[in-house]
Amino acid sequence: MSSSSDIVPAPPEEAAQPESQPQDPLPANWREALMSLVATRLTLIELEAKDAAKQTARRGSSLAAAVGCIVFAWALLLAGGVSIIAKSADLPWDQVAIGAAVLHLLGGIILARLARPSAATAFPITRAEFQKDREWIENFQKTKKSND
Repeated sequence: MSSSSDIVPAPPEEAAQPESQPQDPLPANWREALMSLVATRLTLIELEAKDAAKQTARRGSSLAAAVGCIVFAWALLLAGGVSIIAKSADLPWDQVAIGAAVLHLLGGIILARLARPSAATAFPITRAEFQKDREWIENFQKTKKSND
């Protein structure tokens, strides 16, 4: 199929419309314009949120698969390491496995202590800006009432 056959000519009624006419009717007042703007923004946010959710789901499933592979590889390395150490040290494998378990337990306890949340509040700069906004609004309302 050629590209010239893809072009469909416009019907004569649409071609006769003057270009000065807007496609969408203009809002009658500022409230309609504001509501139209808000509705458009909400639709845009909804579309972008759906896209973000899809990306997050893809990343989450990839991350879960990666973590599963890493855990499986670690278990195999640990089993092989226990076997090698038991043979080279001429110890029973169960004693070496218990020693590895104790080392992992200590490492887990240390990492858990490091991962505890700090006492600092989350988003300190944003909270400070919101507090400034609240104070500005209160001062603006007081100034407006005193001018009335």
